[in-house]
Amino acid sequence: MGETPNSNQVDESLLLHDRSDQVDKTSESADAKENNVIVTEISAEAKLRVEVLQSLIGPCDRKTYGIKLKQAAEKLGKTVRTVQRLVKKYQEQGLSGVTEAERSDKGAYRIDDGWQDFIVKTYKEGNKDGRKMTPAQVAIRVQIRAGQLGLEKYPCHMTVYRVLNPIIERKEQKQKVRNIGWRGSRVSHQTRDGQTLDVHHSNHVWQCDHTKLNVMLVDQYGETLARPWLTKITDSYSRCIMGIHLGFDPPSSLVVALAMRHAMLRKQYSSEYKLHCEWGTYGVPENLFTDGGKDFRSEHLKQIGFQLGFECHLRDRPPEGGIEERGFGTINTDFLSGFYGYLGSNIQERPEQAEEEACI
Repeated sequence: MGETPNSNQVDESLLLHDRSDQVDKTSESADAKENNVIVTEISAEAKLRVEVLQSLIGPCDRKTYGIKLKQAAEKLGKTVRTVQRLVKKYQEQGLSGVTEAERSDKGAYRIDDGWQDFIVKTYKEGNKDGRKMTPAQVAIRVQIRAGQLGLEKYPCHMTVYRVLNPIIERKEQKQKVRNIGWRGSRVSHQTRDGQTLDVHHSNHVWQCDHTKLNVMLVDQYGETLARPWLTKITDSYSRCIMGIHLGFDPPSSLVVALAMRHAMLRKQYSSEYKLHCEWGTYGVPENLFTDGGKDFRSEHLKQIGFQLGFECHLRDRPPEGGIEERGFGTINTDFLSGFYGYLGSNIQERPEQAEEEACI
């Protein structure tokens, strides 16, 4: 489950440096400089493309590859054949084969800052308190303003649209960002990159999270130790707990890996545990849905997912983790609250003798 180097990966900083050196430094005219193409950074779209292509490079059976290929095509908005060509280019040429150079002035508007401020301010003021102003109406205001100032040159309606488009897109995105929750009889999850995970069956989507349990433990001599950490993995479809990791180590990618191992393997507990029934849940998920903690964003976990065939997704908002949080609440309030050493979640209401009574 450790990280292995990928021969197809290219050092992005070296690539950017090499391309920037190709710019003609001898040209003195502004027009010549403007026509130069400089790679300053890789766009979010390019990063997504590389991640998707990397997920397709690796040993797997024909059926699994076909499924992953279709998913990749849907994610990139391209045909299966186009994705196959991109994979081939990525294997042959590396990063440069599947990314495009960007202008150094991309995103900058060639209009006066005063006009840009006027356009943005007019649009925002025109959409306050239930009012609605369209970009076309803002363009008319620009034309009127230019007449008042006696200016013959002013931003055209297309320039106004270009200035306002990012603002409008962010506004629309915020309206879409919500906890989708249940759709009829199925639950859906919204990811940070804008995807919607509709849960169709068990082991389709697993969730993982950590909590510090509200109970104090003691060692074999009765000396108080600390509150333990519980890492829990839950199947979104069935709400079954697939696996856990219980210990004193704080959250990390290693702790997540141990919890995933417990969840994926068959559970074998002897009669001394006195289980009421067999713990029969196991398998490998198709998707892992978590918050944005650094343990879940680690390359270690991504490599595990790559090797075992599941994708890692981050929650769009905290309410998306309600399934896990509700489970932690039940464990703390309905189960642990009956034991000596229970601390409770409210510090002000914490029993004074809780640590002295700890005996587990």
